[in-house]
Amino acid sequence: MTPDQMRDASLLELFRMEAEAQKQVLDTGLLILERDPVNTGQLEACMRAAHSLKGASRIVGLDSGVQVAHAMEDLLVAAQEGLLRLLPDHIDALLQGSDLLLRIGQALPEAELEPRVKQVTSRMQALLGAAVPALREQPATPAEAQPTEPPAAPQPDTTTPAPEPASEERSRVLRVSAERFDHLIDLSGKSLVEFQRIKPLSDSLHRLKRQQAAARRTYESLREQLLGIPTSAAIETLLNEGRHLLMECQQQLQSHQALFDDFAWHGGQRTQQLYDLALASRMRPFADVLVGQARMLRDLGRSLGKQVLLEVEGEHTQVDRDILERLEAPLTHLLRNAVDHGIEPPALRVRKGKPEEGTIRLKARHHANMLVLEVSDDGGGVDLERVRQAVIERRFTSAEQVEQMSEEELLTFLFLPGFSMSQQVTEVSGRGVGLDVVQHEIRRMRGNVRLQQRHGEGSLFHIELPLTLSVVRALVVSIGGEAYAFPLAQIERMLRLQRDAIVHLEGRQHFWLEDEHIGLLSAAQLLQRPEQKSDEADIPIVMIRDRERCHGLAVERFIGEFTLVLMPLDPRLGKIRDVAAGALLHDGTPVLILDVDDVLNSVGKLLGGGHLERVDHSGSTRQVSSKRVLVVDDSLTVRELERKLLLSRGYQVEVAVDGMDGWNALRAGHFDLLITDIDMPRMDGIELVSLVRQDPRLRALPVMVVSYKDREEDRRKGLEAGADYYLAKASFHDEALLDAVQTLIGEARE
Repeated sequence: MTPDQMRDASLLELFRMEAEAQKQVLDTGLLILERDPVNTGQLEACMRAAHSLKGASRIVGLDSGVQVAHAMEDLLVAAQEGLLRLLPDHIDALLQGSDLLLRIGQALPEAELEPRVKQVTSRMQALLGAAVPALREQPATPAEAQPTEPPAAPQPDTTTPAPEPASEERSRVLRVSAERFDHLIDLSGKSLVEFQRIKPLSDSLHRLKRQQAAARRTYESLREQLLGIPTSAAIETLLNEGRHLLMECQQQLQSHQALFDDFAWHGGQRTQQLYDLALASRMRPFADVLVGQARMLRDLGRSLGKQVLLEVEGEHTQVDRDILERLEAPLTHLLRNAVDHGIEPPALRVRKGKPEEGTIRLKARHHANMLVLEVSDDGGGVDLERVRQAVIERRFTSAEQVEQMSEEELLTFLFLPGFSMSQQVTEVSGRGVGLDVVQHEIRRMRGNVRLQQRHGEGSLFHIELPLTLSVVRALVVSIGGEAYAFPLAQIERMLRLQRDAIVHLEGRQHFWLEDEHIGLLSAAQLLQRPEQKSDEADIPIVMIRDRERCHGLAVERFIGEFTLVLMPLDPRLGKIRDVAAGALLHDGTPVLILDVDDVLNSVGKLLGGGHLERVDHSGSTRQVSSKRVLVVDDSLTVRELERKLLLSRGYQVEVAVDGMDGWNALRAGHFDLLITDIDMPRMDGIELVSLVRQDPRLRALPVMVVSYKDREEDRRKGLEAGADYYLAKASFHDEALLDAVQTLIGEARE
C-alpha cells in the first residue's frame, strides 16, 4: 500500500467514526423532532450534524456523501427558517439519509451506492419542493453554492468548541485492550479476596492477647501465694524475671496488635478501593445498550400501523460492559414483542379510551447489588384465555388442569420453547422463537426474568441481573462436608424446614409453602456427595425454580452470603456437571459455584430415574435400604432393559454409557453391584473391571459381565480380570439376570 493509499484509508476510517457518532445525534434528534417539530435545539443539532458530515465527505472525496448530507441540510434549514413543518414523511427521508451516510462510509462500490443515493436525495428534494415551491427549480447538488444555508453560519464553528485545558486533562483517554483490562480486574479481585484472609490472623492475635492476659493473672496469683512462704534468693530472682518478661510480652503484644489493626484497616480500604475503581472503570451507562432502540421501535411501529413512544428512566445507571453486550439481544426481543403483541392499533386504543400513541417504558436501577430492569407497555396485556387454548392445543396438559391453574402458572407457559400465540408468521413473530430465548440468555448471565400483566392495561417484564460477571453475590452452603455456592439471583428463597413438615406423596417427599406444593430432594445425592448426618430439629433448604415449579434442595447448613470473585475452571476439565466456576472464601476455603440451570437439568434426570434418597424425619438425609446397581453398556436398548428389570425387583439403578462413564460413576458414588458389557468405546469392560480390582475402596465390589461374546476364551478373560459372574447375552432372559444378581448381592432390601 502506497503512502497516499494509507492516508486515504486512515481518512476513511476517521469518516466512519464520525459518521457513527453523528448518526446517533441525527437519529436521536429526528425522533424528538417528529413529536416536537419546532424544537430549535434539536433542529440546530441535526443541521450541524448533517453539515459536519457534508464537510467530512468532501475532505475524504465521497461525492455521494456530499449529495446526501446537503439534501438533508436543505430540509433541516428550511424547517429552521419556518418554511416547512417537519412531518413523519420528512423524518422518514432524513432517517434514510442518516442510514445511507453510514453505508457510504463503508466504502461500498459506487455502482451499488449510486441508485440508492439518487433515490434518497430525489425524495428529499421532492419533499422540499412540495413544501417550498420557490425552491423547486433550485439545484441541490453543488456543495459550494449552498443556496438554503444560513449566510451567517461560519464554516469553522460547526463543531463543538474545544474544552478548557483543565477539562481536557481530566477527560484524557488511554486505550487498553479488553484482555489486559479483564486481567487487571481479575488481579484486583483476587487481591481483595486474599487480603480478606488477614481477618482470621487478626482474630488469632486477639485470642493470643486474651490468653497472655490470663497467663499473667495466673502468674500473679501464684506469686501472691508464694509471698508468705520462705523461698531461696534464686526462686525470688526467677519470679521477678518471669513477671518482668510477662509484662514486656504484654506491652509488645499490645503495640503489635495496634500496628496490625491499623495495617489491616488501611490495607482493607486500599484493596477495596482498588477493586471498586477497576470495576467502575469497566462500567458503562445503560444508555449504551439503547443506541438505535428508539429508532427501531419507531420504524417497527410504523410498519405495523402503530404509534409507539419509548420512555427511558435510569439511562445513566452503570452496568458492566459484558452484561450490556449480552443484554442487547434479549432487550431488543422484549421491546419488539411489546410493539407486536402489546400495543394495540390506534383505532382500538381510541375505542378503549386510550391515547392513539402507545407507550413502552424502560426503567433501569440498582438494587441490592443487582441491575433491575423493567420493560412495560400500556397495551392490552396477555389474553389468558388464549394462553389456555394454546396450552390445550399443544397438549401440554389437560383442559381440566388448565382451568385450575393460577395466572402466574399460565404465564410461565409463555417462556416454553416453541410456545407462540401468533396466529400467522410475520417478519416480527410467529415462528415459535419467543420468550424462551430471552429467559435462556438472562439465565446465562445468572439473572432471572418474570412476567406480570394487567389485562387491558399492559404487561411488565421484571429482570434482575448482576452488575458484573466477574463477581457474584452468592449463598454458600455445606453439602457433603464441602462448600458450594448458589448465586443469589437464581435462588427462589431459602428457609429452615421442620422435619415433621415433610409429607410423602406418590413415593416422593414434599412440603407445603404458602399453598404451593414443593418437591424435596437431597442436594448431596444430586451432587453425588457422601451424606452428612445431622440431629438438628430443622433442615436448611435452598429453593430453586424451573419454568414450571419449585424444588427444595436439602443441604447440611448455611455458611453465609458472600461476594465471590469468579475463578474459571481449567478448560482441560471440560464442562463439569452442575458447576459453573470456582472461588475462594475470605479464609481461603475453596468453593464451587453451582450452575443452577445445569442443576435443574440434573433434578429432572433424578426425578425421571425414580430412585430418590429420602430426607428423613429422624436424621438429615439418609439413603433408602434398597441396594444400588450400576449398569454399564453402550447399547441404549440393553441399558434400559436391564434397568427396568432391576427396578421391578426393587433395586436402585444407575446407568453409564461406556467404561469411562462407569468408572467416573463408581468413584463418585456407592454401589452394591457392577454389571458391565465388554465391547464399549473409550474404555472397555475388561479395563473397567481391572481398575475396580486395583482400587482399594472398590476391590470387594461384586462384578457381573453381560456380553454377546460367549466363547470360553472370552469367559476366561472376563473372569481373570476379576469378574464374579459372566452372563452371555445370547442366553439372556429376565430370570437369568435377576437370579444372578440375587446370587451375588441378595434381595434388593435386606
